[in-house]
Amino acid sequence: MSGFRISRRARIAAAVALLPVLFHAANAQAHDAGSIDFYAVEKAPAGMKLPFSEAVRAGDMLYLAGMLGTDASGKLVAGGIKPEAKQTMDNISDNLKRHGSSIERLVQCTVALADMADWPAFNEVYRGYFKDQFPARMAFGAGALALGARVEVQCNAYVGSR
Repeated sequence: MSGFRISRRARIAAAVALLPVLFHAANAQAHDAGSIDFYAVEKAPAGMKLPFSEAVRAGDMLYLAGMLGTDASGKLVAGGIKPEAKQTMDNISDNLKRHGSSIERLVQCTVALADMADWPAFNEVYRGYFKDQFPARMAFGAGALALGARVEVQCNAYVGSR
């Protein structure tokens, strides 16, 4: 096979064409892209099978389902927005700890309020769970929430490498 030569230009073009393939292979090894864990709801009203996971871990992130201010029996705590907001945030903290994260590692929260007039009272309670830095957040008014709740909070947190 003498006389068969690949030009320098062709060798460079072939190498450049392979870069995306090599990058993808290296990236797939570095990140376990197929690793998703679903965690069943631990605090549900007696006999109720809820159609969602309380948390899902995908890679280094933990996605929590919306949390309400329910006690161990699955009933809303009494006393209005402040006790309910505190119980909601305590439930979020417990959920984060069970799944390898913490309040300090929250990166985003979404707050649904049955009445936007409760926003200042909710913020007063919410502020107490953070030191200097707050997760990104949005809040909106909802006409009604599950179980007649005044507040529901959904959060996403960083967990870190496995």
